[in-house]
Amino acid sequence: MESRTIGADEVAEALGMSRAYAYKLIRRLNKEMEERGCITVPGRVSRAYFEKRLFEGEGDSDVGDKG
Repeated sequence: MESRTIGADEVAEALGMSRAYAYKLIRRLNKEMEERGCITVPGRVSRAYFEKRLFEGEGDSDVGDKG
């Protein structure tokens, strides 16, 4: 079963970035979630929230179209 949270190593791999930057991104996403009243875990972020915030709209044919 896939974990409901994602850590810095997996974030870094998914986005092709350094582990240090992945931690920065996790802190940012966790701050957003805390502002919405969610409980967060340091160093991990909800997999669903991560995918929604970073990949929502990916693959849509009208993304970037001007008309």
